[in-house]
Parts: sequence; C-alpha cells; structure tokens
Amino acid sequence: MIAIRKFRTDLGWTQEKLANECAVAKSTVAMWEAGERKPDIVMLKKLSQIFHCTADELLAPIAVE
Repeated sequence: MIAIRKFRTDLGWTQEKLANECAVAKSTVAMWEAGERKPDIVMLKKLSQIFHCTADELLAPIAVE
C-alpha cells in the first residue's frame, strides 16, 4: 500500500472526494491506494499540490493497518 491513502485520510477525504478533485474514477483512487496502479507524472504533480508533499512521499510504501 502506498501513502496516498494516509494523506487522503489525514484530510478526512473519502476516495470519492479525491477522485472528484482529480477527475478520475473512485476505482482509480482505490487502485492507487492498493498499489495496483500508480498515478502518472501529471497526476502525481496534482496530488502533490493537493496534499502539500512530494511525489516521493506520495509513493512511499506504508504498512497495512
């Protein structure tokens, strides 16, 4: 699992809210969070702006809770 989920939940956002902000399907956010897919470079920039972090921080693996 990658850190996108942690950043999203720290803001109190649902997957649907993040999907709407990024103009992607909710299932896309779920796949990012599960590590099944990674956002492309353009989306990483957008996510970095939303979460005020670096792309490396977004893609960092985190322990499954």
